[in-house]
Amino acid sequence: MTDQPHEVYAPEARVDPYPVYARLRAEAPVHLIRDPNGIEHWLVTRYEDARAALADNRLSRDPKHAWEALRRSGLYPEGGEGSEPHMLNSDPPDHTRMRKLVAKAFTPRRVEAVRPRVRQITEELVDAFAPHGSADLIPALAFPLPITVICELLGVPVADRAEFRVWSTAALTPTYVEGAPMPPHEANRLLREYFTTLVAERRRALRAAGDDTEAQPDLLSALIVATTEDGRLTEQELISTAGLLLVAGHETTVNLIGNGMLALLRDRTQLELLRSRPELLPSAVEEFLRYDGPVERAMLRVATEDVEIGGTLIPKGSIVTVGVASAHRDPERYPDPDRLDIARGDRSHLGFGHGIHFCVGAPVSRMEGQIAVGTLLRRLPDIALDETAGPLRWRPTGVLRGLESLPVRFSPEPQRT
Repeated sequence: MTDQPHEVYAPEARVDPYPVYARLRAEAPVHLIRDPNGIEHWLVTRYEDARAALADNRLSRDPKHAWEALRRSGLYPEGGEGSEPHMLNSDPPDHTRMRKLVAKAFTPRRVEAVRPRVRQITEELVDAFAPHGSADLIPALAFPLPITVICELLGVPVADRAEFRVWSTAALTPTYVEGAPMPPHEANRLLREYFTTLVAERRRALRAAGDDTEAQPDLLSALIVATTEDGRLTEQELISTAGLLLVAGHETTVNLIGNGMLALLRDRTQLELLRSRPELLPSAVEEFLRYDGPVERAMLRVATEDVEIGGTLIPKGSIVTVGVASAHRDPERYPDPDRLDIARGDRSHLGFGHGIHFCVGAPVSRMEGQIAVGTLLRRLPDIALDETAGPLRWRPTGVLRGLESLPVRFSPEPQRT
């Protein structure tokens, strides 16, 4: 292995990583590669190995096991150990305790109750640009829809969403990317400060409903109630969890909507099939999550003992990264994997993770994706890529895969009154 970053980090792979992953899959199930910060990690490329790795409790998500590498990468400042104690950064039993409390607040009834509001927000956003004949779908719909929904679910002021966008982008941008608005640890610090103040304000105004999380007006209030129970969240865990839900609650969905619409716009046959058969929307969203999903590489894990993956021995203390995008194009799992097939109906993808870290907000994201795409196809029958806008730009995040912009054109819709 050379001292140079692996080709999966090259600019051309940001545009289209799938040829690189296809070659890596064919060569071996696991590769030792180096990122631009010089951090070595084992990349898992095939579906069965990837799925098993995501559920392997010997591969820890606790940053303490890779603290030196994380510090050198700039993701955490010196002395920042334990600064983000939420369920994505923890293992059982702490993970079990935190997830149980979050799930108690993030109930199916609370999620389903927002469906009419998701439809209303989507229609209003499309109303704003439909009369103009062109739009950039990322700032016009893909971002404001999920950030508004998660803000309202959490009980966070939607007016602050511009700041949230800056902080979440910075938190997810590797330190080797030039031009980032701030280091990831600074963005996380600002999120913590914001929620420290908001939690204090919300606790003073908390609705008197005992320990009934369902009776609380929003998720943040329900989580505050959860800190009073046995096995409770600590104050630091509460604040970190609120920040995690805000960032994770919209970032994946932004990319789901953007990448999914791009895939349809590049395949008119599939687009017209979905327009003519809207009952395929649930299946189509699952295919978007597989075909060009919002997660390219899962959050890193650390081997807490020697682990064998795909016949390769991963030494204790090694960093392991699951190549989700590669696994989703594995021909051993998906027939004709490079073809978009909205009727595939396969929910075995890893777009929301697998195992104990499966995304708690997956039902909301699926709902938003279905409503957003369905509304666009219904309201804008001739929507197409705006080829005059130049090459598409992809966000330089290390984990997620998403567009910076998605310019489209269509016949203007009469202004609604």
